[in-house]
Amino acid sequence: MSEQKKYVGELIAECVAVFIIILFGDSVAAMYSLYDPSPYKTAYWGVCIVWGLGVTVAIYATGAVSGTHANPAVTVALATYRGFPWRKVAPYIVAQVIGGFIGAAVVYALFAPVIEHFAAAQHLDFMHDGAAAGVFFTHPGDYVTPMHSFFVQIVLTGILVFGIFAITCEFNTMAPQANAGALIIGLLVAIIGASAGYLDAWAINPARDFGPRLFCYLAGWGPSAIPSPGNYWWVPIAGPLIGGLVGAGLYQSLLKPFMPRPVA
Repeated sequence: MSEQKKYVGELIAECVAVFIIILFGDSVAAMYSLYDPSPYKTAYWGVCIVWGLGVTVAIYATGAVSGTHANPAVTVALATYRGFPWRKVAPYIVAQVIGGFIGAAVVYALFAPVIEHFAAAQHLDFMHDGAAAGVFFTHPGDYVTPMHSFFVQIVLTGILVFGIFAITCEFNTMAPQANAGALIIGLLVAIIGASAGYLDAWAINPARDFGPRLFCYLAGWGPSAIPSPGNYWWVPIAGPLIGGLVGAGLYQSLLKPFMPRPVA
């Protein structure tokens, strides 16, 4: 296979990976938000598990092609600390955002009648009230300001990338063997959501938030999506990018130097 063809395949895989994550994740968000009674209102852990298993499925589907970054924060951290080529960073991120955009479009096509009914029943407007916006992109929870959410995103994404670096470290003898790492990474995503998701819907991934947000901006949500109330749109982009670097840097400096090396 030529290098050019391989590279194209990597970009397609990154797009497909985020598409899979959004297809399952935004769909379960719709099930949680739009129905009364909701099948998940008293079982929030189920929402977290679906998001996590969506990540697991994405890794199993695309990992052999691109390594399944599926997250700009992961891509930037890998380029900074693990030798991923910087020339591929921007194209990978664009592919990831496109995957999020397409995933949101498909979820909207699936749930459009329910979304319209929800908005009408709640007397909400898409552009001004952001009706059903939480299905597609994140926003601060109760009592959380955008700047506090920025801090939250740094911490939560730091935990995510710290965990990914630990799980995939070649010298970590306690890491999952064979292909079990995909399941553990999915569970890590679920754990983060279950422990802190109500703070701001745990974006921890710029493509997961901005791709659907861009779709919604074009599909009628307008300023409710971008710039969004409190000019929030940049928080789930900048926070995870910084947090990913922090988490990766902590793993590389605190634990990796002490990992056992094979005896020559």
